[in-house]
Amino acid sequence: MNIIDRIRRRPPTVAVIRLQGMIASGPRGPLSDESLAPMIERAFRRGKPKAVALSINSPGGSPVQSSLIAARIRRLSEEKGVPVYAFVEDAAASGGYWLACAADEIYADRTSVVGSIGVISAGFGAHVLLSRQGVERRVHTSGKSKSMLDPFQPEKEEDVARLKVLLEDIHAAFTDHVKARRGGKLKEDESLFTGEFWLAGRAQELGLIDGIGHLVPEMKARFGDKVRFRRYGPRRGLLARFGASVVQDVLAGVEERAAFARLGL
Repeated sequence: MNIIDRIRRRPPTVAVIRLQGMIASGPRGPLSDESLAPMIERAFRRGKPKAVALSINSPGGSPVQSSLIAARIRRLSEEKGVPVYAFVEDAAASGGYWLACAADEIYADRTSVVGSIGVISAGFGAHVLLSRQGVERRVHTSGKSKSMLDPFQPEKEEDVARLKVLLEDIHAAFTDHVKARRGGKLKEDESLFTGEFWLAGRAQELGLIDGIGHLVPEMKARFGDKVRFRRYGPRRGLLARFGASVVQDVLAGVEERAAFARLGL
């Protein structure tokens, strides 16, 4: 058997990209465009895969990082002519669903949480605590909006109004992305873009996903029982592996746990 025949007889390969956790820039979470870029590039370019499968388990996070990661996946899919399939584990909510929409088709477990197409901004106000402790807050700016939403000052109505405009603009970008990717699959339902989330069965009825299914059996059904899976996941840095970022990891874990808890998970 010559080399060409052996190449032709090689079983097809599906590259599996694991997207687990909060979506955030820098070191706050495992999912950022900067940290994922090398892995995503390799998944599409190495060994001419028949498809790329996204294994998603994320409650969301940064809309900017969600957009950047999804755009990179779409660009490589189109450049390489490789289809993308998303498979939801516990959740693909908010930014996690933004990532799922980068796929050509989306599948989930029956008990997966899907949706939460909305934008949230949360924080704390500590001005009363400071006042009780006799601490005086002193802020000097050269622009009236430079101290917007300062947590150590009383909340101002004009600051909240400006924030709501920003959130609405981000929500519009999220909505446009979902509509562009899901197209005519979406049902006419006023709850779709309210931030509500559903289990997979209802999500399928609304057109948010394409079906109930798991990664391995779905890919075998498409590419045969001999299909091989080449898996890719984020790598932790050397210092992180040796515990140099324990406090940071704990804080990130608390934030991620809170985000999943919001979904009832």
